[in-house]
Amino acid sequence: MTTDTTGSLKIPPNSSRLPTLAYFAAFIGLGAFTAVLGPSLPFLAENTHTRLGEIGFLFTARSFGYLLGSLRLGRTFDRLPGHAVLVGVLMTMAAMISLAPLISTLWLLTLILFILGIGEGALEIGTNLLLVWVQRDRASLYLNALHFFFGLGAACGPILVAQTILHSGGIAWAFWGLAIYLIPLIIWMLRLPSPATPDQTRTEKQVEARVGPIFLISLFFFLYVGAEASFGGWIFTYSTALGLGDVASAGYLTSAFWGALTVGRLLGIPIAARVSPNKILFIDLLGCLASMAIILAFPGAYLAVWVGAIGLGFSMASIFPTMLAFAERRIQMSGEITRWFFVGTGAGGMTIPWLSGLLFDSLGPRSTMAAILIDLLLAVVVLSLSSRITTPGPAKAKHSIPELVS
Repeated sequence: MTTDTTGSLKIPPNSSRLPTLAYFAAFIGLGAFTAVLGPSLPFLAENTHTRLGEIGFLFTARSFGYLLGSLRLGRTFDRLPGHAVLVGVLMTMAAMISLAPLISTLWLLTLILFILGIGEGALEIGTNLLLVWVQRDRASLYLNALHFFFGLGAACGPILVAQTILHSGGIAWAFWGLAIYLIPLIIWMLRLPSPATPDQTRTEKQVEARVGPIFLISLFFFLYVGAEASFGGWIFTYSTALGLGDVASAGYLTSAFWGALTVGRLLGIPIAARVSPNKILFIDLLGCLASMAIILAFPGAYLAVWVGAIGLGFSMASIFPTMLAFAERRIQMSGEITRWFFVGTGAGGMTIPWLSGLLFDSLGPRSTMAAILIDLLLAVVVLSLSSRITTPGPAKAKHSIPELVS
């Protein structure tokens, strides 16, 4: 380890490689489970003898846990070794994922999803934050790469569910396979030293000085994640409800959405080195609006829903990591600050998919897509406000694209 002219800790490239790969692996698992829940809803409803409108409350329970995990555990990464915290989180998640398909009572399944949400919140804030601390000036590129691996896991999740249903008639092995995947990751994380935390005095002063920008960025995450979770969670049921395909093809449609998101994040890595986060965000949101317009304009068309889902996946691909890079250029990232961004993430994922489910049940499938479009329009407004009042910090030197594992 060495220090730069400011006295800040510099992590040599060789020391950053293994932690970075571990964070990538963790995000594959996180993405897979995020995408698995939507295609599993009809079977979880059958297991618990509830209607789809009621089982949609699982999104709320998981997202409330996510919000609580972000709010209460975010600061833990400033105070305890980050990898030790992640190990505890991954162990808890593996246990809950294993139990979920075995539960026949809705309230107990809700509790399990709530605990899983706590783990997801802590895992997402921890991996993003630790990656920023490890990579520092290269963080924007690696954040896009990190969320590419989330998309990779999310693209595989629905396929895993579809294949499990075809071969076993149920969804249990899809959940158990994810739990098994986490075991070697837990062992790997135990062997890695945790990165050092930033100066906490400076962090506390930044929270006080940047309340406005922090609020707007958190609100943006609320709206964006709500739209992503709603579409990813309900497109499977939307497709089957309108008779646009059978269970298998609806699973592949969901995978196409997450797959497009994955490819888009891969393409976003070199783009992040050349285009400002602000421009990327506005272009992405325009693509989101156009994709939703296609789905709403041709609600019963098989081709339109596929074009819209793939277009939305591509357009959403780099929004989350780019907004983190947008914030990282202006505010020193710490557990204390970053947790508020993920509180917004959890709140959006908690409320908007739940409201979408209520609309789906009461007004029909098309109302869910209309709600997502309105949500994205509001995100454009919030981004415009955030861009105007958030003043950039010290300019950072441009850098070339590094090897992701070097």
